[in-house]
Amino acid sequence: MNYMRNVGIRSLALIVMVLVVASSCKKKDPTSLKPGKTSSKTGLDYNGEDGEGFVVKQYKALPAGPDLVFIEGGRFTMGSLEEDVMGTRDNLERTVSIQSFYMDETEVANVHYLEYLNFIQRDSSEEFYRRALPDTTVWYNDLSFNDSYVTMYLRHPGFRLYPAVGVSWAQATDYCTWRSNAVNQSMFAKGTAGGATNKKKMLSFGKKKDAAQAEVASASAPTNLSVESGYVLPPYRLPTEAEWEYAAKGMIGTQYADENQANSRIYPWDGSTLRQPRGKKQGNMLANFKRGKGDYAGIAGRANDGAIMTQELRGYPANDYGLYDMAGNVNEWVQDVYRPLSYMDFNDLNSFRRDGYQDEAKNYDSKNNNSLITNEVRVYKGGSWADVAYWMSPGTRRFMEQDSSSAMVGFRCAMIATGSSGMAR
Repeated sequence: MNYMRNVGIRSLALIVMVLVVASSCKKKDPTSLKPGKTSSKTGLDYNGEDGEGFVVKQYKALPAGPDLVFIEGGRFTMGSLEEDVMGTRDNLERTVSIQSFYMDETEVANVHYLEYLNFIQRDSSEEFYRRALPDTTVWYNDLSFNDSYVTMYLRHPGFRLYPAVGVSWAQATDYCTWRSNAVNQSMFAKGTAGGATNKKKMLSFGKKKDAAQAEVASASAPTNLSVESGYVLPPYRLPTEAEWEYAAKGMIGTQYADENQANSRIYPWDGSTLRQPRGKKQGNMLANFKRGKGDYAGIAGRANDGAIMTQELRGYPANDYGLYDMAGNVNEWVQDVYRPLSYMDFNDLNSFRRDGYQDEAKNYDSKNNNSLITNEVRVYKGGSWADVAYWMSPGTRRFMEQDSSSAMVGFRCAMIATGSSGMAR
């Protein structure tokens, strides 16, 4: 009896092993990361030994770039949920969808911008270096004694991780171009793409006479690797207004069943208040902003705003995407050209206003100073240490000349999520 039982167990085990082997031999469907050795459409071999095959190399997906957070795409209601106290009616509600993307966890800080200045000072023309310098005089005010910030804020070690300000939209865009080159070089040198390379060559803009030439130079792959290799990260850039607003609202934290959402959000957190609703820090402000006329933080000993001017990065809780300071601290540049009618002329997928298409600048009388709108004015969002709470709502928007700067405006970078369908990864 025992003998027969043992034979039966062995037979069953053998059958299971055969089934496992058979299932493992089943042909696997090709994927973007593992397309297989032959074309599923022609049957021709990839990477043929005779050199005539189409080159489709296997590769391992690159990690996200430094400081980037994955933002899962989806549908959301874009637009201002606050009462339109300014009467601009320039961001009325509409439904749009955003493809998944990456966004910086924090704003670009002084130490990060000084790193950029260091490299271009060594490897670029003096003219380009001077154009890249932030305008530190943005702190100066004839009726305020902010003189120390003019000389100290950018370069003093005590302000290293405070958000960089006095940076124009054009300067921020140049930083993104340089950062793309620098990160790709860094990943290559550390072995992500195999081997080391010439650091000075990779990080340099070259002896270029102007920003346009610098951009062309740094746009080339830093390692002789093509985009097809899969070992070159997509370029860093400023987020679009739709991306920024979507990421700031962080609606991923409001779901409770299927595609239903428990509530919308006025700010990057739940509720209509600006304070911690519970816990040990109950009552503390969730961002730094101007609380009222002449009140930038509260009273000494109970200044629960935490900062009269800017605050160090990560000084307040992150939103549901893990992004810090999407309200308060400093406003942030986005890519879009400003138009008051952007909510009317828009694509409901990855909305973006790149120029005056369907709403040309000639419709606005800027020549006679009856309008400030041109194709050189860019949107900024988020509210700052010097703004009242109204501007911290992600749906509010303002604009400024792309070559202008302010002590209340900084920036962070974004990047496309390659290989993502826009849903969870």
